[in-house]
Amino acid sequence: MNNPVIMHINYCEQGQSFPELCKKAAAWGFDGIEFRGARLDGVKQSAEEYLDVITSSMKAAGLKFALFGHPLSNFNVPDAAARAEEAARSVRFYRLAKERLGARFACSNCFAGPMMNPDKKVASDAYDKHGSGCATPQQWEWAVEGYRIIASEVEKLGVRLAFETHMNYLHDTVQAARQLVDRIGSPAVGINIDYVNQVYFPTFPTLKEAVALAGDRLYYVHLKNCISVPGAGKFATALEEGEVNNRQFLRLLKDAGFSGPVCVEAPRPGDREWFARQDLAYVRSVMKDI
Repeated sequence: MNNPVIMHINYCEQGQSFPELCKKAAAWGFDGIEFRGARLDGVKQSAEEYLDVITSSMKAAGLKFALFGHPLSNFNVPDAAARAEEAARSVRFYRLAKERLGARFACSNCFAGPMMNPDKKVASDAYDKHGSGCATPQQWEWAVEGYRIIASEVEKLGVRLAFETHMNYLHDTVQAARQLVDRIGSPAVGINIDYVNQVYFPTFPTLKEAVALAGDRLYYVHLKNCISVPGAGKFATALEEGEVNNRQFLRLLKDAGFSGPVCVEAPRPGDREWFARQDLAYVRSVMKDI
């Protein structure tokens, strides 16, 4: 198994510059980086300026792949003009990225807008009551309509988009993400299984069931892990620890013929640069084993 291994930018958001984080990612052995759609350090840049910095930094470091967790297209709004603007903004970003990055940009993460239960009495961490658990038929239609517009353009660019299974979004579960993708009906739009996000729900599919549900629309994968502490909840931990057997996950992906990028994340505090090397070593070792 030799899928591209992508470093999520959250390993290097502790003050590192873009040239520095690209250089480090390449030196550690990553094939690429999943960036966000804008800087989080307060520096204001246009989309062009932001992408220019990423492009020059990647070329200098020799990284092969650039993905984005953005634009966070929000189609969960009643105003049709606002939804049209969201679609146009997203298409513009993808065009700019493709113009600058070329073959380095072939797949990316995507979202359809946050979705919380309008009943304020529902707890914020009752994830099955938010996202697809509270979505109306109209909200489904808004997301489908918006992404059909985006898909018609990214198909021409040769770029694939993958809805991350993420709490508090319409595509929060693998089942919901698959339904959304099927309704959009474009080969350019698929699924990003972030399996750890599933274990926060009261019920969730097994790894085998999740991979089977995504099927031929599995375009991207996020790897991370968490551990449950009785009475205190769940906490992020290293890839080889916790509730999810990532070795089994990778083996299932291999058996399913998945050839897309695999991204590792660092949603835990501490020395994330060390975690990057630690998590990458684990993934490379497992890929070699299987």
